[in-house]
Amino acid sequence: MDNMATDKNRIKILFLCTGNSCRSQMAEGWAKHLKSDVIEAYSAGVYPTQINSKVIKVMAEAGVDISMQKPKHIDTLQGLDFDYVVTLCDYAKEQCPVFPRRTKHLHKLFTDPSFMDADEDEIMAAFRKLRDDIKTFIETLPQSLEIPA
Repeated sequence: MDNMATDKNRIKILFLCTGNSCRSQMAEGWAKHLKSDVIEAYSAGVYPTQINSKVIKVMAEAGVDISMQKPKHIDTLQGLDFDYVVTLCDYAKEQCPVFPRRTKHLHKLFTDPSFMDADEDEIMAAFRKLRDDIKTFIETLPQSLEIPA
């Protein structure tokens, strides 16, 4: 597959959250699944941990296989020239490193259900809702990135 010519035309987006275990992994997966023609998607965390198995499961239920995605520390992506950094939690927004001036920052808050104190059915329902909410957000890209001044 020859994507060399189109890669230069795609918007390079980094989805950033605390652990790179849930929200940012979903966002990367959806962006690759729905918008790979216009978005070159990456994800990372400020304190990466393992990808939550529930995230892999609910994404697979929606037809998106993220089982091969790996958690990454933000520092491992230094040197990549992002057009946008989208923080998906307040902690990542506060800890977000400084990027070159041309990189635009957008904050879109999503709650991580990984730490819910509820029964398994409620937790899985929360993961499915998060998955669907992130999908809805990704579907608005790249148009919603152009925030009016």
